Order: sequence, then structure tokens, then C-alpha cells
Amino acid sequence: MRLPATLLILIIVMTGNATFAQSPTKVSDAIAEYKYPVKYVEVDGNTQIAYVDEGEGVQTLLFIHGLATYLPSWYKNIDALKSEYRCVAIDLPGYGRSTKGNTSNKMSDYADVVLKVIDQLELNNVVLVGHSMGGQVAGTTVLKSPDQFEKLILLAPAGFETFKSEQAAWLKTVFTVESVEEATEEQIRANWALNFYNLPADVEFMIQDRLKMMEAEDFNDYCKSVVGGMNGMLDEPIFDQLKNIKQTTLVVYGANDGLIPNQYLNPGLTIQMVGENGAGQIPKATLKFIPECGHFISFDKPEEINEILIEFLSN
Repeated sequence: MRLPATLLILIIVMTGNATFAQSPTKVSDAIAEYKYPVKYVEVDGNTQIAYVDEGEGVQTLLFIHGLATYLPSWYKNIDALKSEYRCVAIDLPGYGRSTKGNTSNKMSDYADVVLKVIDQLELNNVVLVGHSMGGQVAGTTVLKSPDQFEKLILLAPAGFETFKSEQAAWLKTVFTVESVEEATEEQIRANWALNFYNLPADVEFMIQDRLKMMEAEDFNDYCKSVVGGMNGMLDEPIFDQLKNIKQTTLVVYGANDGLIPNQYLNPGLTIQMVGENGAGQIPKATLKFIPECGHFISFDKPEEINEILIEFLSN
């Protein structure tokens, strides 16, 4: 079933990068060369996790991307922060240059991957920085290993907005692999536009990459990861566990987020309500809203975000 653009807009965050002259055989072939050198670490014996590792500093920032995005989401943050911090950004399993197919999209399994990457790379003084779904992954990770982290940064995190069981079941019936595979260019562009208060011109490379990925032979595996990630967020909600997060936590939302809350299912909610409800559960949380900023805050308002991060990390 092909979903109308208006419905897809409410429940999906799409992806990006650049185009190539010939049709790719793999999704990774459709992705332009990353801005920074790519490295790989193996977890669970058969899963290669792609990552970039830039800068030096006492603290290590480990960036976790959101649903259907990948590590280039963090370029504007790494550029600004690598002079003072070690910046490591990963592609979660199923995304970017990491292994696709037969990978779990459960939040708890993503958290295990994050912990294994930290262990294998021998990272110290790690601060997790998660965006959207990556925020829910980051929260799940610190709950799994509470003594390993002192600080946590959640940018437009998923998991603060809650859904009733019937709402979650309905989302699963309409948000399918087929709906992702069959999305038209018009729908993809509309989805991307809703991620921002004002769509930046430099996002076009992401849109072009998303279109080119459709030609890849493993595009179906990618689509399964996107749908699996949505299902994983719904199946392992985190709201009731937020009170157990003991880390000093920074929560930042765009004041004009067009994806959270889901206005189709929760029309009475505002982003302020979602942020206050969630951050209010975390004992040592600071909540901020960025004016004239949408969901993809790391690209929408990078200067403001970087300034807030530096202030939080310096205290």
C-alpha cells in the first residue's frame, strides 16, 4: 500500500547524501564518500559498524543518528567540536556503510552495539549524543550501563512522546516496508521539508542520495531497517524508565518540530508538552528549545546547537 504524502510526513524521517553516475549495486555504493575517513569495527562476529573518529580531547562524544539517517547527519557538529573533543559518529546496523540484512532493530540491541563499540575502541569519558531514534537508543544505553556515563545529550529525542497500544498497532499496519520502498520523489522531498523550519540548501545532497539508494539491490534490507527501527521504538518504550536515568542530561528540541509530536495520533500535544513531560522525569535534566528550528536540529540550527553543547560539556 502506498501511503499519502501527508501521512508519511507524520511518521517518517528520511535520509540522504549524494548521487553517482552509474546505478549502485549496494546502498553503500549510493552514498558519496564520507567527509572524514571511514573506519570499521566488528561486533557480534558478523556485523561491521562504520564510524568516523575525529579530534582529540578529554571527553569523547559518541554520536548516534536517528531513524533512516546516518553519520553524515553530524558533519556540522563534528566540524565545530573536533577542536576540543574527540568526536566519534557511527552508522547503526542497517544504515550507511554498516552491515545490512539480518540485523536487529530493537533499541536494546542497538544499545548493545553502542556498548560494544565503546569497549572495542577503548573509548573513555564518553558522552552519548543521540538524535531522534538515536536519543532513545542513547537513553536505553545508559540505562543498561548506568555507571559508564556521567553525561547524556538528547537532541529531539524519540521516546518522550508516548503511544497507546492501539496507536502503536495502527502505526505498524500502515508504516510498512512497502510504504518506504514505494515512496515517490515528491513524498521524499515533502518528508525532508518537514524536518526543518526552513529547508537548508545543503540538504539536497541527502535527498539525492535517498533517491539513488532506491536503485540498489539491498535497498529492501535498508527499508526493513527503517521499519524495524520504528517498530523497535514502539516495542521498547522508554518513558517509564526515564526516572532511572541518573546522568546529568541535556535535552534539546526545536520549537517548531514537525515530527514530534505526531499530530495525526496526538493532535492535542505540543512539542513543549512532550519536552517538559519527558525531561521532567529525568532527575538531573536541563531542557532547552531552539526557536525557529525543526526536528533535524543538528542541521537546522547547528551554530545554536554547538553553542549549547559546548556550554553543557564545559560545566
